[in-house]
Amino acid sequence: MNGKENGMNTVTLRVNRFTPRPERGRERGGSPFARKSSPFGDSGASARRRPRGKQWVQEYTLSVRPEDTVLDCLLTIKRTIDPTLAFRYSCGHGICGSDAVAINGTPTLLCTAMVRDWAKPAGTQVDNEGFRHTGDDFQPVPAQDGDDLGVIELAALPGFPVRRDLVADIDQMLDQIKKLKPYLQANDDLATTEDGKIDAFEYLQNPQQLAKYELLSNCIACGTCEGSCPVYAGGEAFIGPAALIAASRFINDSRDMQTAARMDAIDSADGIAACQSVRACSRECPRGIDVGEEIWQLIAQIKER
Repeated sequence: MNGKENGMNTVTLRVNRFTPRPERGRERGGSPFARKSSPFGDSGASARRRPRGKQWVQEYTLSVRPEDTVLDCLLTIKRTIDPTLAFRYSCGHGICGSDAVAINGTPTLLCTAMVRDWAKPAGTQVDNEGFRHTGDDFQPVPAQDGDDLGVIELAALPGFPVRRDLVADIDQMLDQIKKLKPYLQANDDLATTEDGKIDAFEYLQNPQQLAKYELLSNCIACGTCEGSCPVYAGGEAFIGPAALIAASRFINDSRDMQTAARMDAIDSADGIAACQSVRACSRECPRGIDVGEEIWQLIAQIKER
């Protein structure tokens, strides 16, 4: 059944697929004598080298509604066309961050990406006067029922090893976040009231104190900022923007007593110094965090201390 028969539109998903080759002998990771100078582990190219295996591009043409998400499309493929297609998702509402991939080369979440926003018309784009347009100034005519919306290209999240198809291995990023102790470290002294009970108001904050880190606490560690960062995705030794955001969240929390130690942890050649302030990490954050600006503020704080 095609789009013209049921009043829907058609779209083609062009998926970069990958099946790993079974590993033999010693686990991948390079020479056991290789030097690992980064305090955050082997965060360079060797840690994110793509496993060997079969790579190919496969196309799927579907009948869809323009408001359907790309995740909806993949679920349809998985359930009715090709059960071997591998991708990852959980909540389906942009909260868990597990379904981050590259759509048309841009890291984003499958569950929040609508077909109408990402489908690229096939062939040359020509306006009513016959002029060819390739830039953002071209505004295509809204799709009618039965129209072919075009092509959406999908690949695993850049900057990470690929486990299978659209599933990226983000363990390295999560390990780097964990190394920075992403939890509140307050005083060991437990405040009590005059009658010996725990003082429940010990850590009250005013609105200004909360505002300094409230948005940062929305980070879902999806990895889109890492995949957008040319330093991290390029294979350089860099702790990555996601870990720096995790550090900034507690550095800016007035209740945390480990600000100096947290700054020491990121003040290194592979930490804050490796950021080149490109700010590509800010463009696609699904939680609205201006990652580049937050990292710049960290740089300023470290220089001033």
